[in-house]
This record gives sequence, C-alpha cells and structure tokens, in this order.
Amino acid sequence: MSLKIKPLTARFGALVGGVDIRSTIADDSIAQIRADFENHSVLVFTDQPMDDARQISWSEQFGPLERTVPSNPAAGSAFARQSNIDIKTGETIPVNDRRMLYQKANMLWHADSTFKETQSLCSILSAREVPPVGGATEFVSTRAVYDELPAALKQELEGLEVEHDLVYSRRIVGFEFTEVEAAAMPSARHRLVQTNPITGRKSVLIGAHAKCIVGWPENRSRELLDDLLAQTTSSENSYRHEWRTNDVVIWDNRSVLHRATPYDGAKYRRLMQRTTVSFVE
Repeated sequence: MSLKIKPLTARFGALVGGVDIRSTIADDSIAQIRADFENHSVLVFTDQPMDDARQISWSEQFGPLERTVPSNPAAGSAFARQSNIDIKTGETIPVNDRRMLYQKANMLWHADSTFKETQSLCSILSAREVPPVGGATEFVSTRAVYDELPAALKQELEGLEVEHDLVYSRRIVGFEFTEVEAAAMPSARHRLVQTNPITGRKSVLIGAHAKCIVGWPENRSRELLDDLLAQTTSSENSYRHEWRTNDVVIWDNRSVLHRATPYDGAKYRRLMQRTTVSFVE
C-alpha cells in the first residue's frame, strides 16, 4: 500500500490517498498515517463509505473512544451525531427544535471535549448525507499561531490553566441545559499551552469552551483568550472543507479549532457521524 500525501495549506492539513480505511490496514501503514496526523493535524480521506461499525473500528486505531454526552441525540454511544434527521423516525427535525439549537453552538470555533476531564486526542467525522449547498467545516491551527507569538508572551502563557465549560459555551448561542443535564457536565481545567508528546511542538488550547484563565480577573482573562482566538482564526491560517458524501476527516483537538457553517436545514437533510478518541498520555 502506497500512501499519497498532498498538503492542503502551507501551515497544516493534508489530503490522504492510496488507502482504504474501511479495510484491515498493515501496521506500517497505520504508523505512517499516525505520523502524518501528528505532523499535519488534519487529514482528509475521500470516497470512504462508512457505516457505524466500520467507523468505530477505524477510530479505535487511534485510541479508546469517548462516550457521547447526555444532551446529544446519540447520547451514551460512541457517536456524536451532527444532523437534522431524527434518529428515531428518520424525519427532518424542525429548525426551531431544541436539538437544533444545541447544535447551533457547533458554529463557534472550538475543539471537541475540552470541557471533559480527559482531553480528546482527535475526532473523526464521516459524511453520510450532505446538503448540496452549505454545511462546510472550517479549521484553523492553534499550533501555527503559537509558533508566531512573541517570546515574552509564550513565557507568560506557559504556566496558565484554562477552565473549559460546555454549559458556558452553549449559553453563548442561547441554549440552556436543565439542572440535571448541567450537573452531569462539570467544567474541567487544562493547560493553556499544549505540547505534542510525539513532535514536541506546542499549541494553545482555546475556543468557545474556554471560559476563563484560572486565577485571573475576568476582564483580563477574557481579553487574552479573545485575542488568542482572533489571531488563530485569521484567513491565512484556515482550511475550509466542502463536504462530499463519503468524505472522512480526522483532526487533532490539541492543535486545531473547527466550526460548522450554516446550511438550509428546512430544505436539505444532513447526517454526519463523529467519533472522538480520548488522549491517553
């Protein structure tokens, strides 16, 4: 098997060809894909029709899978369902339904599962049904931005911790958890500066779930987090993926942020299945 790697941007991301990720893959090819993942942060595979069992099998090549939070339509399973299709009836969910408001927060820049005690290594998203217009996913590199920060700022960031909170981030778009739901999802604290144990390269763990810097005044905390986010989401530091059916994308939640973009949910169906791998150091 001969892997073909084509960079997607000058800073991060790669299109991977020459492999069928639905079948058994030789150990040396898995090792190469893992190395490309560590180096490029986002890997795109095309023409890879997935069902749930195949996606779980492929995802487990990267590590243990998370279980989905109770508020997701696929709660308790290995999948975070990103869709306007009712999981029980197969009908389109009304755009004003609470389940769609919950998903609206996916349009904020974020990294998956930073609000959990155990961080995520990566997410794998497969396109099962895609609308003909809209519904792209955008990515930005928090590693490339860290590289460009002034040395004095890097030194200041090194010892900081950030509190990440799903209840906080959902409120940004007007979604409120019930008391029972919120109690099941306490916030978590993580180092602001993340170091990749394989490459040694550093990144910043920010995004919509980043509520505050631990121990800092609210205004100063918000100012720094917002400034880092603004620098990260510049156009020269981004990749926009226009989905086609059977695309599979894997991204590093330690070194990139992503966001969904709008589509006409009243007119088109969309079904994306996401598995998320825990980061085990």
